[in-house]
Amino acid sequence: MTGVITDACIKCKHMSCVEVCPVDAFYEGENMLVISPLECVDCGCCIEKCPISAIAFDTDPVAQPWIALNATYSKLWPNVTRDGGQTPVDAEKFQEVVGKFDAYFSPAPGKGDIGSTNRNSKNGCSHCGKESVLAGLIRKVRGLLT
Repeated sequence: MTGVITDACIKCKHMSCVEVCPVDAFYEGENMLVISPLECVDCGCCIEKCPISAIAFDTDPVAQPWIALNATYSKLWPNVTRDGGQTPVDAEKFQEVVGKFDAYFSPAPGKGDIGSTNRNSKNGCSHCGKESVLAGLIRKVRGLLT
């Protein structure tokens, strides 16, 4: 399982989910966030923190239409690891809007954490101990090389 951000995030972009991610798996678009399926450790911390229920596990039917979008844009948009005031001032106005993808989605990247260093010094979640797919692959390759 991996976390998947749905279209509910569009024009809302609350950042509390980003701040709790133990592996910095969030990427920022102009008006929404996405999660990298290669980096997510499936801890669910972000799901609990999202104030508008815009995040679901990939096994949840609500996430299905958004899995590919998260995978694609997490490779194109900049990494974001902290709340730098990215939540739009009118976010509350868009929380209950349905069909936001067709009306408001933008493929443009956000600003991310430009000029800062990520805090991703951990390979897994401090809450549950799960390691990311990427961290697991690196560990296995290092084991083969030694």
